[in-house]
Amino acid sequence: ALNRRRFLRTAALGAAAVAIPLARSARAYAANNSVRVAVIGAGGRGAEHLRALGDAVVAIADVDKKALADRAGAYKRPIVTETDFRRLLDRKDIDAVSIATPNHTHCWIAILAAQAGKDVYVEKPMSHNVWEGRQLVNAARRYDRIVQVGTQARSSPGLKTALEFVRSGKLGGIQYAVATCYKPRKGIGKLDKPLVIPSSVDYDLWCGPAAKVDLFRPRFHYDWHWDFNTGAGDLGNQGVHQVDIARWFLGESLPAPRVMSIGGRVGYSDAGNTPNTQIVYHAYEKAPLIIDVRGLPSSKAGQKKWGSAMDSYRGSQVGVVVQCEQGHVAIPSYYDAIAYDGDGKKLQSWSGGGNHFKNFLDAVRSRKRESLNCEAAEGHASAALCHTGNISYQLGQATPADKISATVKPTAQAAAAFQRMAAHLHANEVDIDHGALRLGPWLEYDAKQEQFTDNPAASAKLTRECRKPYVIPEIKA
Repeated sequence: ALNRRRFLRTAALGAAAVAIPLARSARAYAANNSVRVAVIGAGGRGAEHLRALGDAVVAIADVDKKALADRAGAYKRPIVTETDFRRLLDRKDIDAVSIATPNHTHCWIAILAAQAGKDVYVEKPMSHNVWEGRQLVNAARRYDRIVQVGTQARSSPGLKTALEFVRSGKLGGIQYAVATCYKPRKGIGKLDKPLVIPSSVDYDLWCGPAAKVDLFRPRFHYDWHWDFNTGAGDLGNQGVHQVDIARWFLGESLPAPRVMSIGGRVGYSDAGNTPNTQIVYHAYEKAPLIIDVRGLPSSKAGQKKWGSAMDSYRGSQVGVVVQCEQGHVAIPSYYDAIAYDGDGKKLQSWSGGGNHFKNFLDAVRSRKRESLNCEAAEGHASAALCHTGNISYQLGQATPADKISATVKPTAQAAAAFQRMAAHLHANEVDIDHGALRLGPWLEYDAKQEQFTDNPAASAKLTRECRKPYVIPEIKA
C-alpha cells in the first residue's frame, strides 16, 4: 500500500505541494559512482532507455504487467519491478528516474519524482500542455533537481559545430527555418464498439491526469499519440525534435509571440483526432519558424508503398532547413548537417552523434544543471511551440483552400508553405476546395506570462483540469 507521504504527494494541490520540504540529493557522487535509475514506462521507447542506461538501471515500472514482465525477464540480475511507479519514488536506493510513458503523464510523474528527491530524464515532448510544463520547470528549481528532456540532437557534437558555423555569420543572417516531419502514418482504424482494454493494463493509472474515456481505436499502445487527450499528433511526437533543432539554430529561448496553424486529418477516416497534415507558422521577430508535418506519401500511388514514397523539402524529410542570406544549412538527422552556398554548392558538412543519457548521468553526479544539453527550460520551450501550434489548429474552422490561400498571402513563408501543402494533398487526391482543412486563427502570445493576449478560448487550452486523484500540483518557483 502507498504510504501516507506518497498519498499526499499524489493527491495534493498547490498549497500542500508547497508545504513539502525541499528535496536534497540522496547522496554525494564521486566521479566513478554509479547512479541508480528506475525506468518508468517499459514500452518501445522504454526499451531504448533500458539499453542506453545499461547497468545504471535498478528498477522498472509499467502499468502493463505483461510489458513489465517481458522487460524484467531479459535481465540476468535482480531487478525491482512495480506496476505503480509511486512505490519506487519512496525507495532511498533509487537516485533518478527515466520516464518513457505517454505524453499525458510526463509532467505528473516527473514532478512527483522531483518532490521525492529524484533526478529526472523525461521523454519528449516534456509536457502535454504549457501550464504543466511550467510546473515541471518550477519543480526542477524548487527541489534542486537535474531534469533532462529527451531531445537528443542537443547532444550531437556535429550539430553543435554546425550551429557555431551559422552563428559565425559566414552565410549571413538567418531568414527563416523550416522543420519538416514527413513520416508515414497510416490510418489507425476505427471500432464500432469501445476497445476492450488489455487485462494486463491498469487503465485507471495509465490515464492518470487525462480524462478516462472509451477508446475506439483497435490498438491500445502507441496510437495514443493521435488522440489529443493523451498525445499531440506527429507535431509533438516526431516533430518536436525538429522544432527543437530549429529553435536552437534560431537562438530563440522562448516561444514565438504570434502563431497560426493550418491542417487536417485527411486521406482516410479513423479514430484519430490529431492532424496528419499540418503547417504551423511561428512569427519570431528576427526570423520565422515554419513547421511542416505530412503523414501521407508523396502521391495517391505512393500509398501502395508508404514508407519508401515520402516527400522531401530541399532534401529534408525528417529534418530542418535553416535559410540564411548567402546560403542554407540542411540538418537531415539528429547528428548531420550540411552547409550550401547561395547557388546550392556544398561548402562544408558535419557529423557526429552524442550520448544524451550519459550527459544526464554526468550532470547527476556533478550537480551542475548548466551542463545538461537539454535542461527542463529548453524542453519546455520546444514543447510549448508544439502546444501553441496545436491550439491554433484546434480552434480552427473548416475553410476552402482559396480562402486559406487569401488569408496567408500577406505572409510570404506561410503562403509558400500552404502552396506546398496544397500540391501535396492534390497529389494524394484529397479535395481541399470544400473545407477538408482547418484554418486556425492568428494568436498573440505573451511568452513571459505564458498566456494568449487576445483569445480566452486559446488561453483555456494552455492547461486542463486533471482527473482526481491524479492531480498535477502547482509549484511555486
